[in-house]
Amino acid sequence: MASLRDIKGRITSTKKTKQITKAMEMVSASKLNKAEQNAKSFVPYSEKIQEVVANISAGTSSRHPMLQSREVKTTGYLVITSDRGLAGAYNSSILRKVYQQISTKHTSADEYKLITIGRVGRDFFRKRNMPVDMDITGLADQPDFADIKDIAKDTVQLFTDEEIDELYLYYNHYVSAITQEVTERKVLPLTELNEERSASSSYEYEPDEDKILDVLLPQYAESLIYGALLDGKASEHAARMTAMKSATDNADDLIDDLTLSYNRARQAAITQEITEIVGGAAALE
Repeated sequence: MASLRDIKGRITSTKKTKQITKAMEMVSASKLNKAEQNAKSFVPYSEKIQEVVANISAGTSSRHPMLQSREVKTTGYLVITSDRGLAGAYNSSILRKVYQQISTKHTSADEYKLITIGRVGRDFFRKRNMPVDMDITGLADQPDFADIKDIAKDTVQLFTDEEIDELYLYYNHYVSAITQEVTERKVLPLTELNEERSASSSYEYEPDEDKILDVLLPQYAESLIYGALLDGKASEHAARMTAMKSATDNADDLIDDLTLSYNRARQAAITQEITEIVGGAAALE
């Protein structure tokens, strides 16, 4: 049985841990509010650019390469994770899905390219000797488009240069503070634009549709990546807040159990001392 000093030390250390997890929970809750606003405020822009691109592509006979499917020889996977842990299953759920998908579809590393946003994802694949072609780490908790502009542009360029024939995006979609869904989205080629089209607005274009598509299609693909990053950041803060709340609650339960054990051990020690005193007094008589 642990001594009173050992139990007291565990209670003290658990209380300190609880203070840390409680502080992290509050910080994540504060970051979540801002991240949720960023993700929601980006939706109108994303929907409008999708509407415009869909409208142009439906009204033209353009054979733009980003709108055309081709034989798939190499698949690109863009995976969004976090730079830090302590976020529950936020990272592991994404990485498990991507790893299973790659293991099922590909037999050689030449058949796919990995692009990672976040240190956890990069390290996960490198430890398994899976080549990471591009990566970015150290993003701010509230990232701007400028922070990922280069990697988004380079990723889209891989498709334009036919180094990859399709691009899939993996991230955690924010549903609520306690629910995040692992999401797989096909970014390129943009063959589902007309299927997703919901608006019936009429537009006039100048100089012509083909030239506008040359500019808009890469921007649209990049906006999908940025929107997924904002969505993923909201999910990350929500997952970390939930994980830290669970850790704080577990610390409270552990403190209660340790306090009960401490009181029992202390009572047993007092009873033993009383017994020894009574026994000694009886011996003197």
